[in-house]
Amino acid sequence: MPELYDIVIIGAGPGGYVAAIRAAQLGLKTACVEGRGSLGGTCLNIGCIPSKALLQSSEKFAEAKQALAEHGVMVGEVGLDLATMMSRKDKVVTALTRGVEFLFRKNKVDWLKGKACITGRGRIAVTGVDGAMQEIEAASIVIATGSESTPLRGIEIDEQRIVSSTGALSLNHVPERLAVIGGGYIGLELGSVWQRLGAKVTVVELLDHVVPNMDRELGQALQRVFARSGIEFRLGTKVVGVSEVGNALNLELEGAEKQMLAADVVLVCVGRRPYTEGVGLEAVGVARDEHGRVLVDDGFATNIPGIYAIGDVIRGPMLAHKAEEEGIAIAERLAGQKPNIDYDAIPSVVYTWPEVASVGKSEEELAAAGVSYRTGKFPFSANPRARTNGYTEGFIKILAESETDRVLGVHIIGPDAGTMIAEGALAKEFGASAEDIARTCHAHPTLSEALKEAALAADGRAIHI
Repeated sequence: MPELYDIVIIGAGPGGYVAAIRAAQLGLKTACVEGRGSLGGTCLNIGCIPSKALLQSSEKFAEAKQALAEHGVMVGEVGLDLATMMSRKDKVVTALTRGVEFLFRKNKVDWLKGKACITGRGRIAVTGVDGAMQEIEAASIVIATGSESTPLRGIEIDEQRIVSSTGALSLNHVPERLAVIGGGYIGLELGSVWQRLGAKVTVVELLDHVVPNMDRELGQALQRVFARSGIEFRLGTKVVGVSEVGNALNLELEGAEKQMLAADVVLVCVGRRPYTEGVGLEAVGVARDEHGRVLVDDGFATNIPGIYAIGDVIRGPMLAHKAEEEGIAIAERLAGQKPNIDYDAIPSVVYTWPEVASVGKSEEELAAAGVSYRTGKFPFSANPRARTNGYTEGFIKILAESETDRVLGVHIIGPDAGTMIAEGALAKEFGASAEDIARTCHAHPTLSEALKEAALAADGRAIHI
């Protein structure tokens, strides 16, 4: 007889493995099916974690070359050992994926290694790497298979010279010229890594601005910083083809006029799409929308009883922490609890230097909705800790509703923005006002004082500007 579980999660990315651990904590007999040789999904293996490791390493390389001397730290000639940098990245990934394995053992989650296919209501066939198949049954099935890079028509990715984000994380040399197709957070993060290491980087973006899902002012500020560092931008430009000419790759561009761009490596990162291949959704009749996303109700239930979906395969931002929140929520719902997620309080972060982070509504969204709001803005150049650290680029902007002073959005470009945005997310979660932030004592000297000053500025009473 097939083994029976209370809940089976298909996919062990941030949404899936978190759902599995939480379900097990709640006393549900839990299994997680994952065909990859390690847990953690795209995020831990070929996404968030390795990219942040390379960002950190490349920042240290750039700092040693350009910034340590002003602190009186003399290091002599700085060289690059790319193989060691890549090895460190791999060690970080291995440590974290093994950490998830430990958590599965600790919480008694069964990791079923193989490819899962739903064969009927409550039934799953798991095919292992050796071809052996086992059948299991589950009271509840959760689809958490994540997403994959969206291909660009007419451009074939070989992960050698024309690469996705996966290939860009494992290049064995620094390309002389790197063309990045796509001005979203993935393209800008990876482009900045290779620019620091010595590549001439050109970003080609179809829209007229970068990081399109964030407040427009943040994108403009980030683009200016990048332009000063040497990154070139071709905005409002479409890539219609890539051809090989000798040792070079020629990109055919269409914008205000047709033009060509030569590169040694091309990084294609025009977005991500839900990954549901081979899961058996069609066979059991799970409904999807025109973008391939699984349709779910507010409780993550699909149109088929007993089948649920979370993370990148459903609507909403494709963010690891969004998937984690949904993983916890679905586990708790299936255990009889009533959790709720405020999607307006989910932050977004671009881990470039400076970092960019947002939570809540942008100015463009508020203007489009006809919402009356006040703006409080404070530059890091006026923040004592930013001055002492030598990281004065950027600002914090708080958007507060005119009538109630309720915080509608917090937007940061500057040092450690990804950490500081948590205070903005907390303010959104609890319905705080700008006055609440302004009246909260912030330690001195810290970068977070800039957030307090921005809240004060929303009422026209900032102290240090």
